[in-house]
Amino acid sequence: MSGGAIPRLVIAAPSSGAGKTTVATGLMAAFAEAGLVVSPHKVGPDYIDPGYHSLATGRPGRNLDAYLCGPDRIAPLFLHGAAGADLALVEGVMGLFDGASGKGELSSTAQVAKLLRAPVVLVVDASSQSRSVAALVHGFASWDPEVRLAGVILNKVGSDRHEELLREAMDSSGVPVLGALHRDGRAGTPSRHLGLVPVAERRADAVESVGELAARVRAGCDLEALLALARTVPELPDAPWDPAAELASAEVAGIGAGTGTGVSAPERPLIAVAGGAAFTFSYAEHAELLAAAGAEVVPFDPLRDEQLPPGTRGLVIGGGFPEMYAPDLSANAPLRAAVAALAGSGAPVSAECAGLLYLSRSLDGKPMCGVLPAESRMTERLTLGYREAVALRDNALAAAGTRVRGHEFHRTVLEPGAGADPAWGLTHPERRVEGFVSGGVHASYLHVHWAAEPSLAGRLVASAAAARGAAR
Repeated sequence: MSGGAIPRLVIAAPSSGAGKTTVATGLMAAFAEAGLVVSPHKVGPDYIDPGYHSLATGRPGRNLDAYLCGPDRIAPLFLHGAAGADLALVEGVMGLFDGASGKGELSSTAQVAKLLRAPVVLVVDASSQSRSVAALVHGFASWDPEVRLAGVILNKVGSDRHEELLREAMDSSGVPVLGALHRDGRAGTPSRHLGLVPVAERRADAVESVGELAARVRAGCDLEALLALARTVPELPDAPWDPAAELASAEVAGIGAGTGTGVSAPERPLIAVAGGAAFTFSYAEHAELLAAAGAEVVPFDPLRDEQLPPGTRGLVIGGGFPEMYAPDLSANAPLRAAVAALAGSGAPVSAECAGLLYLSRSLDGKPMCGVLPAESRMTERLTLGYREAVALRDNALAAAGTRVRGHEFHRTVLEPGAGADPAWGLTHPERRVEGFVSGGVHASYLHVHWAAEPSLAGRLVASAAAARGAAR
């Protein structure tokens, strides 16, 4: 079987809250426990669900976001992530046809399903309805003829009699029922202000939850029929995404001139990447791009490690929940000092959202690294949405004029919200400046997928290769 014909399914729903994550994660775990190599994917910018997918499959959870990366990259990124897999499962986002606000189908689950030529299995919240479920499924099946809605999994079924009524109703819909899961709160995953609690914060409980989800799915779903459906897909004509080739193309096009894609092995700069429970948000392709650009990528945990990895010449601090760990992050004064010293040396530091807060003077009154002249705190207000932005000046991450698409998702504020040299000028949907550029530091609330702009990784590595004052 060629790489383009990887068996695949998209797990979607009519709306948020129907149980997509429950069903998708349970299916991933059940197929993996049956001996299949399962590749997990998530539509949209969400970082948390892929953590559960990874736990279920033992492979990196990967995002497929047509807004951040462009529709043309969806199939290549999918093929890259699913290489060597027996089955790929793609969890959708929101409702099947919901996409970026005001952009039609862009970044919707439906669009991704079409780009992947993958059949869709619709997870329906069947509580409080019986015959109406058939009308709902009929509407979704007929809305866009290019979307192949090939099966339904009934979720939150109240009883055996309720399931019988639902199946009778679905008999006339023309869409087969491939599973029915009864209401059961035992395998739930706890939530808080930005969604599910990440796996890294509750690993033992998460392992147990995923195991229970697998058991429920095995008992309630027709795994053989689902796998047979996944195997009906055509071959994709696209070539898999390749980080080295992407960096080389950026160089040839002049997009990332001087990005450092030619850094030789003996000169490989060490770039430390923050992880652990406080910094769980990152795209798998970022580390792959850094490595392809010539970096040695080494993870560290700001909650546990008192020093940066020896020889650190660049630093990446992604998103997460530092507000949940502000006292512990603050208590690790040696690491805070090491981060401040590295930033002060001029070494490149890329910080997104949680990283931005960690570099500020304080978070909810707790001292942070003090790299940025700003204070941060939690609020009740949710900031959420896609953004378009442009780099206003040359810096360690982006050349002046570099245009990116990003995503904001936080309940914190930073005062001030921008430095004398802002990181980005936002151009859509609002116009404002945001973030900080100072020396080698680039800090912003904006989450950017580097696969869409590989020159960012190349430029960071080149800056690290030229940096002095490596951490001791």
